[in-house]
Amino acid sequence: MPSPAAVKSSVRRKTLRSYDCAIGCPVEAVLDLIDGKWKGVILYHLQDGSLRFNVLRKRLTGITQRMLTKQLRELEQSGLIVRTVFAEVPPRVEYRLSSLGESLRPVLTMLQDWGETYLQERDQRPGTTAVSRRARG
Repeated sequence: MPSPAAVKSSVRRKTLRSYDCAIGCPVEAVLDLIDGKWKGVILYHLQDGSLRFNVLRKRLTGITQRMLTKQLRELEQSGLIVRTVFAEVPPRVEYRLSSLGESLRPVLTMLQDWGETYLQERDQRPGTTAVSRRARG
């Protein structure tokens, strides 16, 4: 994990939680790192390699520039991604998985596989239509 001095960010740091390590606390710890609508999807796309901010934004339909910036900063602070700034005009910034982020690849693959199975089964349930699925969100 990067040291606090190494991380340049105006984002307020999340308070680190301590876990009593009762059954399930490792799951809670992981979910704290990748919680929310966007972090897991950002990590999924970064499996393709280094990506620029605007490329990520185009892949994440519906995310605002502000939200993407916030999520990327939090992932960087967590040590899951690396931000690289290139000395070019105009400046170029790329994001990639860190070694810690790379270790999530099998987890992301399992989530994708499970999600595909879930969506197929959901679509085959009697009485479920495309309209009713959209209405439920």
